[in-house]
Amino acid sequence: MSKRDYYEILGVAKTATDKELKKAYKRLAMKCHPDRNPDDASAVDKFKELQEAYDVLGDEQKRGAYDQYGHAGVDQSRGGGGPQDFGDVFGDMFGDIFGGGGGGGRGRQRGPARGADLRYNMELTLEEAVKGVSKDIQVPSLQGCDDCHGSGAKKGTSAHTCGTCHGQGQVQMRQGFFAVQQACPTCRGKGKIIKDPCRTCYGEGRYEKTKTLAVKIPAGVDTGDRIRLTGEGEAGETGAPKGDLYVQVHVKEHAIFERDGNNLYCEVPISFSNAALGGDIEVPTLDGKVKLKVASETQSGRMFRLRGKGVKSVRSHSTGDLICKVVVETPVKLTEHQRKLLREFDEAVNGSSKEHKPKAQGFFDGVKNFFDDLAK
Repeated sequence: MSKRDYYEILGVAKTATDKELKKAYKRLAMKCHPDRNPDDASAVDKFKELQEAYDVLGDEQKRGAYDQYGHAGVDQSRGGGGPQDFGDVFGDMFGDIFGGGGGGGRGRQRGPARGADLRYNMELTLEEAVKGVSKDIQVPSLQGCDDCHGSGAKKGTSAHTCGTCHGQGQVQMRQGFFAVQQACPTCRGKGKIIKDPCRTCYGEGRYEKTKTLAVKIPAGVDTGDRIRLTGEGEAGETGAPKGDLYVQVHVKEHAIFERDGNNLYCEVPISFSNAALGGDIEVPTLDGKVKLKVASETQSGRMFRLRGKGVKSVRSHSTGDLICKVVVETPVKLTEHQRKLLREFDEAVNGSSKEHKPKAQGFFDGVKNFFDDLAK
């Protein structure tokens, strides 16, 4: 074993307190552990060196002898006992990693596992999502056995404590200088042995079957929302609590409306004469048709807001708006007479004041100025 200075190995001063020593040791132990450095052939030796340093400095009597006589003062006091047991040193520091508790590697009973959570993908129309709906769904899952009531043992019998792990569900396996806890191979971590299993579930305490559930979808849900049904997931092992069922909502695309949060958007085609002269037009909403007043000289693409005609939020009492974008539709399949009238109208407009076409005039004036600037 290396004879480097123990304080140097732990990276602390000779005046370090017990708390500082322990903190430094834990930090370096996590960093230098062989399992975290599988490609470093010297990791085991480094870890042993670190453990030896803390074994001495962490003991008040040994530390006093080391401070007075150096390595010579502790070589005899160590008495060839070797490093501490892995479980004793780390206590609960690695408990969650290796499944063990503190205090010399004492086991911790695993216990029956809670049932798994399930997810059900539900597609809704926009109308169903906005107004709410109740739907029946069928969910295949592991459910508790009715014959053995989830125990896994045949009716009239019961499970016995595992003789290998003594009901702890875990056993300790020693590997070199440290010990690791793992699930008991005899009872598979359950702590119990079923000698006479239930013939319905074959000792599992649950079996797969399909159940029908009525799911109430609240008004205002949107794509990505989840509805949690507590206790409707899979049954746990041997009577453990059930998991939950999460209904994942996806709203289908709508032929007319597009949703953005609590607002709805739609495009409404209008004729050229409606746009120029103005008037009332009918627009759709999720509650039926309503009249919208279009002002004269309305340009294509203008937005009209109908307040309160959107979606009521599922999380508050606020309701969004319906925003209608008017699009001027160009007539098609014209007769010769209609073409003649349009030509006459076009000549009348082009031959009069430029104020009839403010956007066009502004655009062409901008183009002219652009090319004039390039020519300079």
